[in-house]
Amino acid sequence: MNGEHASTERNRELIEGIFDELARNNPRPFADALADDVRWTTPGSSVWSRTFAGKQVVLTELLAMVRAQLVERVRLTVLRILADGDCVVVQAKGQATTKKGKPYNNDYCFLYRIADGKIAEVTEYIDTALASSALEAPWATAPAGA
Repeated sequence: MNGEHASTERNRELIEGIFDELARNNPRPFADALADDVRWTTPGSSVWSRTFAGKQVVLTELLAMVRAQLVERVRLTVLRILADGDCVVVQAKGQATTKKGKPYNNDYCFLYRIADGKIAEVTEYIDTALASSALEAPWATAPAGA
């Protein structure tokens, strides 16, 4: 097995293992796999379209904030995982309900860039209109300069 193929398979296995653990309601391997300087970007033009920089920011200002609005974690069903070198793509469907009783069933396409066995970048493609209607984004209501 050549080096690039081995790297591709290692990276696929890392992400597959993370999603297997998430299905068991164990987010720890995912958190552990985030690089300290990870960048998480959601492209688009909604309030949810932004970049979070740094592991602690991703865990607290994005993921914990979303989790706090849900009855339980988003249950992700993986449809496919594609890997090529340092990139792994996961297509998934999510199911959740907000604490206000709204369904939050989003479609996801995550693009992970792996560096030195850690997730260095996440690009999360979602229905940002659904996220905006179902979830509150505290940064959207913060006064200018806050």
